[in-house]
Amino acid sequence: MRLNPTKVIAAFAVSLLAVPVCATAQDVAVRSVDAVETKEFTPHWFMQIQAGGAYTIGETNTFKDLVSPAAAVSVGYKFNPLLGLRVGASGWQARGIWVAPREDYKFNYMQGNVDLMLSLTNAFCGYNPSRVLDVYMFAGAGGALGFRNNEAVDLASRGYDLEKLWTGKKFFPAGRAGIGMDMNVSRRVAVNLELNANMLPDKFNSKKGSVFDWQFNALVGVTFKFGPSSKKKEVVVVEEVVEVQPEPAPAPVVVPEPVAPAPQQPVAETKPAEMKQDVFFRINSSSVRPAEQSKIEALAGYMKKYPEAKVTVTGYADKATGSARYNMSISLKRAQAVADALVEAGVASERITVDAKGDTEQPFDGIEKNRVAIAVAN
Repeated sequence: MRLNPTKVIAAFAVSLLAVPVCATAQDVAVRSVDAVETKEFTPHWFMQIQAGGAYTIGETNTFKDLVSPAAAVSVGYKFNPLLGLRVGASGWQARGIWVAPREDYKFNYMQGNVDLMLSLTNAFCGYNPSRVLDVYMFAGAGGALGFRNNEAVDLASRGYDLEKLWTGKKFFPAGRAGIGMDMNVSRRVAVNLELNANMLPDKFNSKKGSVFDWQFNALVGVTFKFGPSSKKKEVVVVEEVVEVQPEPAPAPVVVPEPVAPAPQQPVAETKPAEMKQDVFFRINSSSVRPAEQSKIEALAGYMKKYPEAKVTVTGYADKATGSARYNMSISLKRAQAVADALVEAGVASERITVDAKGDTEQPFDGIEKNRVAIAVAN
């Protein structure tokens, strides 16, 4: 825990000024002051440089016959932890095969594309800037410019019936989709792996086939992030303030006349109003902190004093972090952690009810205070 020196000095000064007032009115005791440090996503630019292999589907039983080199360069922008947009250029070489008699030929192409990217890791697991692996998927569109188709033209001149033959330069519209992952080696650099599929018109490889020609790419490269991708945010949370009223001066003692004592009747102890405790948690955590342990002890003491009482523990998660599914899971873990702590403190498990609201309800204003399990005993 790291406290801000300026806030500590300010709090100390206020306490000095308040001493005369507190001495005549009432005492105020702060149960816990906690400085919570979180990290927020920052929109940023990035660049990817990739190289690998391409495979154009054709009539052959040998995979390597249609494998050719490929490369790609992309520049993009991450708007939020989930979505990004990138513009790129890729291509190099593609291959084709005429089966009988066997003839191989190759040609060059350059493809431009615009892709919409979705982070699967952040969608299902919530944003965490310290995470090493980020898996993403993408879909986009663009176009490929084919050129240097000389080998196919030569085959046609020797009598091969290439029904979709093109010459010179030819533009082909393209649709594409794929999946990739970044393995972060530092805050600014990640090793990148990507698989993508490109759907092009049937004329791409000069041969008549199905409706589309398909080309697949397997690429490895490096992702560079420009500017900070996250920033620190420190929030000081005063978790509980307890007001202690000064005790009144003792009244004069009056000694009564001796009276024969009456037989004492057992007095049934009435149960007071319900006890409520808010147990706060750190981001992405379901562990009860030492600073919250006094609340567990107070609840356990109440339950031991009143054996008929029961307690309901409800977990919550802040809506600004993580998916709805993840938040429901961690809110349940938070409620269960408080229940387990009560059992460890000597409260029978059948007296405890556990519930979870995820991020469907936000009992407090502010992000950090909604990472909480609320226990109500009565």
